[in-house]
Amino acid sequence: MTELFTDELEATTPKVKTKQKSDEHYISELVGALADPIIVFPGGWGDTLPDWLKNAITLERLEINMRELKGEDPTGTDAEACAYLYTASLTQPMGHDWSEIYLYIATRVYGRWGKNEMPQDIKVESLRDDQKADLDRLKKWLYQQRARARLERDRSERRQKADAAKAELEVMQSSLFDF
Repeated sequence: MTELFTDELEATTPKVKTKQKSDEHYISELVGALADPIIVFPGGWGDTLPDWLKNAITLERLEINMRELKGEDPTGTDAEACAYLYTASLTQPMGHDWSEIYLYIATRVYGRWGKNEMPQDIKVESLRDDQKADLDRLKKWLYQQRARARLERDRSERRQKADAAKAELEVMQSSLFDF
């Protein structure tokens, strides 16, 4: 499952700039925390996400924004990783490592948001270093995917505004020369 997003992450990860981030960036991130899509595994199970998990994703995204203001790099959230792995597990069988990662992240998210405690027989409270690295890569990939979706949405809106302005200008110019 690692290969599902690893190649894309490497291709879409922007180069780190030393320039300080602008206010516009932080505003975009704030809007993104509220309006960005929830990235789910392809297969049609995205509409089965529980409402509490969707709310948890939004709140955790806002928390990540606060951390970014303090200098941390933005990343996907535990709740986003839980949602992605939830939909992935419904679409295809997962290997042992990804199953443990999913149960670990589900244990954390359930505990944090006051849901029923995970049953002891499936509760996972720690991961090996390689599993932590896979989880971190997944979170970075999720962040990149939602940031890309936001940029594409913004480009589309700007393109629509430019097309509307161009059409209005053409109408106005043709009416100036009608006698």
